[in-house]
Amino acid sequence: MGKVKIVLDADVILHFCKGELLSMLPSILPEYEFVLLDYVRDELHGEVRTQIDNQIYLLKNITLLEFDPSGEMMREYARVFSDLKRGKGESACMVYCRFTNNVIGSSNLSDIQDYCEEFHITFLTTMDFIYYAYHRGLITVEQCRSFVELVKARGSKLPDVNIEHYIPKCQI
Repeated sequence: MGKVKIVLDADVILHFCKGELLSMLPSILPEYEFVLLDYVRDELHGEVRTQIDNQIYLLKNITLLEFDPSGEMMREYARVFSDLKRGKGESACMVYCRFTNNVIGSSNLSDIQDYCEEFHITFLTTMDFIYYAYHRGLITVEQCRSFVELVKARGSKLPDVNIEHYIPKCQI
């Protein structure tokens, strides 16, 4: 049996690109396999797409997976995507993780948290990844602050938190 997968949604990838730490992301939790569903990759463009493709094809530290649901998984994907009005990639991540018992990496809590809690899906936000990077000695408190400031300066939202007192949304 292989490693548990962390299935990345677009927002986490965008944050780590903007914060200039994308290449570090898979090394934060090396006991997991970092994957990207093709539906999510299709949402990424420009420099972000180039950076994620480098991770997939050159560094080979993120695996690209085809999301090809059938049966009950397909019915649930259709429900989540159309009835619950979630994005295509986000819906694919949630449904994939529900049916495969993997972990979702997404900071879009308004869209994922209720679903994940209902179906007992573990999820990690950008700040959770930063927390684990800090507690595993990969980055300092100052690097955490700089990351958050850079991501915010480049147009994304992240909470202002003291990483030394941060509590992850889900424990892994």
